[in-house]
Amino acid sequence: MKYRELGNTGLKVSEIGIGCEGFAGDDFKNARRFLDLAEEKGVNYFDLYTPDPEVRKSIGEALEGRRDKFIIQSHLCSVWKDGQYKRSRDIGEVKKAFEEMLSLLNTDYIDVGMIHYVDSMEDWRTVADGPVLSYVKELKKAGRIRYIGLSSHNPEVAKEAIESGYIEVLMFSVNPCYDLQPASEDVEDLWRDENYADPLVNMDPERQELYETCQRLGVGITVMKAFGGGDLLDETMSPAGRALTANQCLHYALTRPAVATVLSGARTAEQLQADIAYEDAADEEKDYAPALASFPNISWKGHCMYCSHCAPCPQKIDVASVTKFLNLVRAQGEVPETVREHYHVLEHHAGECIQCGACETRCPFEVSIIDNMKEAAEIFGK
Repeated sequence: MKYRELGNTGLKVSEIGIGCEGFAGDDFKNARRFLDLAEEKGVNYFDLYTPDPEVRKSIGEALEGRRDKFIIQSHLCSVWKDGQYKRSRDIGEVKKAFEEMLSLLNTDYIDVGMIHYVDSMEDWRTVADGPVLSYVKELKKAGRIRYIGLSSHNPEVAKEAIESGYIEVLMFSVNPCYDLQPASEDVEDLWRDENYADPLVNMDPERQELYETCQRLGVGITVMKAFGGGDLLDETMSPAGRALTANQCLHYALTRPAVATVLSGARTAEQLQADIAYEDAADEEKDYAPALASFPNISWKGHCMYCSHCAPCPQKIDVASVTKFLNLVRAQGEVPETVREHYHVLEHHAGECIQCGACETRCPFEVSIIDNMKEAAEIFGK
């Protein structure tokens, strides 16, 4: 298992994590199965958005004696009321649910306390200006949560939240179809058939800017819905009109800026094992570029997808990384010191480009790589 830094938190998290969809399976026996498999395979991160007390209790029992082996991302403002899930901003309900969560999980702290499901600007302002964020900051100060997170499907809202300086981890929906869709307060818009009826060209700029802003500010992204609820794996359901494999979806998410871990929505231990197998898959099994380039009615022409088809460079330039740093500068309008430092530790730089064009002949998306290298050399120096 490979591990990545979760933004600036200092946490080292497994590239493949666990969503909580499958924990309730087989009369809650899956909780132990999942954590046993995770410990065996080196998966150390899981999400717990559901407030279902039976799920939390089963996970707490499965964690006994090995709490320190897992990094828990669990959600505040997700409460259980009248036998069902509810999102709440009522501070009394939020506090009660948090205490119950710690008790059922049999732990005295949560690693990442997620402010649950903020998809509208009005809701973010309710959270930020009201008692919820104040309470979450109190929990962090007391060591009851280690880091503050937020989950969202709306790039506009997510960007405003992370730019507040309070959010250290963002849980966000990332896949090559959702990335085409503009910001919306209705999560259902992400997969409405009518939104894919007309030709779509390139990633939504707000989503691109969100990922790059997270990278710049050191906010780690944990990915939900990498498979679009499974739709992307089924040609008859995929909004793109063509299916991707699980490995391609995982690799796409893991090559976006700031992404630290992709949370597997597995519902069985066998599905979880299949997602973990990504770590041992051959490069050609992970390669999403040919599939994206062939999607009907969708074009990423001229847009770098960080797929690394441009490699190998005869000058040994890591073209994808140089382009990623260049895009961070473009998004910011200046050169942040951290970006400059990361660029300069690359073994080879854009100024070494001999403009042979070999990279451009291999790029599935017809990116003007030579022009990008010229611009990067001018910005960062030769």
